[in-house]
Amino acid sequence: MSEKFPLQSLLDLANVRMDEVTRELGELIASERSSQQKLELLQGYRNEYSERFVEAARSGIGSEAMRNYTNFLKRIDEAVEAQQQIVKQSQQHTSQGQQQWVEQHSKVRAFDTLSQRFQDGLARKASRQEQRASDEHASRKFREHQDDPS
Repeated sequence: MSEKFPLQSLLDLANVRMDEVTRELGELIASERSSQQKLELLQGYRNEYSERFVEAARSGIGSEAMRNYTNFLKRIDEAVEAQQQIVKQSQQHTSQGQQQWVEQHSKVRAFDTLSQRFQDGLARKASRQEQRASDEHASRKFREHQDDPS
């Protein structure tokens, strides 16, 4: 019966945690992309509305329409600013998630290295036992041949 790696349960746990961290990082990246896309959409809408305002101003608009345009642009600017904060936070969360992934990956690699060393040690031990058995068998055959006077 083969010996079991003494830290196998910790290696298994580290691999499970690695899967969790990887999934979480994927979600963080998706969330960051989504918030960035929303920001780009808001900025595009702001630019488009600003161009409409400039065109309307060139054509001549009343003070009420001017006030409505500027108030609406102000609200869009506030929404853009709020979304920029969301993007910034999302980027920070993604960065933290990446750091957690790197740390967990290092743990898994360390346990994998220990496991490989353990398996290598078992293989060397088995090889030595096999060599010893082979040497004993050859020695026995040699003695039997020496003892047989035929």
